[in-house]
Amino acid sequence: MKKRFLNTLAMAGLVGGLCLTVGCETLSDVGATVGEATGTIKPEEAESLRRAGIAVGRTFEDITPEQEYYIGRAVSATILTQYEPYDHPEANEYLNLLGQSLALMSDKPETFGGYRFLILDSDEINAFAAPGGFILVTRGMLRLCETEDELAAVLAHEVGHVQHDHGLRAIKSSRLVTAFTVLAIETTRTLAGDEVKQLTEAFEGSIGDITHTLMTSGYSRRLEREADAAAVTILRRVGYDPMALKRMLDEMSRQIKPGGRDFARTHPDPDDRIRDIRRMIGAGVTVPAPPPEREERFRAAMQGV
Repeated sequence: MKKRFLNTLAMAGLVGGLCLTVGCETLSDVGATVGEATGTIKPEEAESLRRAGIAVGRTFEDITPEQEYYIGRAVSATILTQYEPYDHPEANEYLNLLGQSLALMSDKPETFGGYRFLILDSDEINAFAAPGGFILVTRGMLRLCETEDELAAVLAHEVGHVQHDHGLRAIKSSRLVTAFTVLAIETTRTLAGDEVKQLTEAFEGSIGDITHTLMTSGYSRRLEREADAAAVTILRRVGYDPMALKRMLDEMSRQIKPGGRDFARTHPDPDDRIRDIRRMIGAGVTVPAPPPEREERFRAAMQGV
């Protein structure tokens, strides 16, 4: 039985290698039909191969909202092994109220487990957005914000990463092929120990891919630009000043030292992003002064942070 399983996986691997020129679904169907006709594989194995061919062509976009939630939760838990959550109920409640308001006006207002925001007890200037809507912001980043508009800009940018599935894009395609292929082949029967281990390792690797991107390598300029564009749109929809995003980047450019563990290591040059944001917003845009109540609640919530 194990030999038949390995033979099927080997054929699925051959299918994956030829997908670029023929097409995964078509080629796997041909291979399954030929194998079944010649007696090389059994009918149930042929059906597994057809399902595997479809799985090889799947991408991060095929991850379900529930899977995204659990992946994001695992990524967040990994980040929290290096950062302590900040024990300040009022500030965390305020962060969640503001963040939820912004998320509702994004192009992805709902996730499987809902958006969740948390302050990290760190002086680093940084923020992380894990799949499923888990957004973590350091105290150092909060201290950089002088107004609610500027804090809203930070959160809107992180919501933009979730909206565009940037965390899921960090998963290496080879891991997705492994995970989806095993799932497809084993749909009709209980996973054996070796298959469970293979599937678990694929998804564990996915967690590592995302965490490494968030904490070490960072996103590309193109993905950061997408998140900035989403933030500008969200801020406008809610009624915040989109230029607050530009002001935050100005301040980060002044405060952050190259080579540090924070924002400087995981984000492109702020000056490049500032130029892009100016083009997104356009010239001559005026925003009414924020109501006094907005700044009062910001000052009250951030007191002591």
